[in-house]
Amino acid sequence: MTLNDELDHIFQRRDRDNMQPTIDALLPYYAAHPENARVLYEIGGAYDTAGQEDIALGFYEKALAAGLEGDLLRRCYVQYGSTLRNVGAYERSLEVFKAARASFPDSPALGAFEAITLHAAGRPNGSIALLLELLAKFVCSSDIERYKPSINGNAAYIRALEGEH
Repeated sequence: MTLNDELDHIFQRRDRDNMQPTIDALLPYYAAHPENARVLYEIGGAYDTAGQEDIALGFYEKALAAGLEGDLLRRCYVQYGSTLRNVGAYERSLEVFKAARASFPDSPALGAFEAITLHAAGRPNGSIALLLELLAKFVCSSDIERYKPSINGNAAYIRALEGEH
């Protein structure tokens, strides 16, 4: 069994309401592979789910520095940015989401979590504008298509209000 298979197996058995067994199962992998980007990311996520954000942040930062790629990188950005928001580091969270969305422009999850951070940071107009932009870009329905120019126009107007504060 490969390392990735073993990590997948650990997460298939996790209990989000009791993450300590998952953390305990991951720690030997961290000891054996302290520079492995996925191990670092997964252990960060386990600590994060357990409500231990300060520990999770360090692992997310190490995982990013270790060279996460592809979907794991996108997921790490979502979780890292959200955890920064949860500890009140709003500006740093917004920086992470800005960089992440530049790398993954087709990820509505990144935009949604950025909108949550904007709201938490006291920027509700930016939050609503971003959500409207995501709606126009990612929701496929004839109703949205018909009103897409208006939705985008309103998003631009609301975003402009953000600068009035």
